[in-house]
Amino acid sequence: MDVLEIDNISLSFGGVNALTDVSMSAAAGKITAVIGPNGAGKTSLFNVVSGFYKPNHGAVRMAGVDITAVRPHRRAFLGIARTFQNVALFRGMTVLDNIKLGAHTTLRSGPLAAGVFLGRTRREESALREQIEREVISLLELDHIRHKPVQELSYGLQKRVELARALVMRPKLLLLDEPVAGMNREEKGELSHFILEARERWQTTVLLIEHDMGMVMDLSDRVVVLNFGRNIAAGTSYEVKHNPEVISAYLGRAEAS
Repeated sequence: MDVLEIDNISLSFGGVNALTDVSMSAAAGKITAVIGPNGAGKTSLFNVVSGFYKPNHGAVRMAGVDITAVRPHRRAFLGIARTFQNVALFRGMTVLDNIKLGAHTTLRSGPLAAGVFLGRTRREESALREQIEREVISLLELDHIRHKPVQELSYGLQKRVELARALVMRPKLLLLDEPVAGMNREEKGELSHFILEARERWQTTVLLIEHDMGMVMDLSDRVVVLNFGRNIAAGTSYEVKHNPEVISAYLGRAEAS
């Protein structure tokens, strides 16, 4: 079953078309990559899936349910989690506290109970912390830095913390927007490993934007290619890599011929 279906989505800003009749899907438990040159519309597509942008027409469905008009915070409760191109952590907080913020969709205590922080709320917070440390922090090997402020960490570790914050939601659909951008080879290898481990452990469906073609080809079960806001190809890594239109989009027609 497809966890995500995007059906003929179009999006424009002041007459400039960012997306034109884009359709694609993400199969349950699989890693689907969205690639394309700069300006192809990849992040705009993510913003439509996240609910940050409302498309001019078309539909976004999750598990067969139309969520096109659902607000971003409600999509989080439906099981959509996301990381961003630029690190979006709370710099004055520790690693553990940043990760805990991702679990807001799983907590039952209201604002008043949380402010008093007694009884059930305290027990819920304690159970959440134990779960995070046992599952997510252990999986991503963040044990040794869990009490450090995030601003003291290297860029690669900050990106890992951001992934942990998304995973603690136990998302049905995980959106990763250039997760290894700016990393060295070792950091890229480590984060790729953690993405695969998370997918295997929780059968999380992953939608990935990435410019590192080596990572895309190694990780992805399916690849979708955009160019100038339109679909130009979709298929396995091998099929996409040898598609003449994809080669042309990346290298230019003269080089492709």
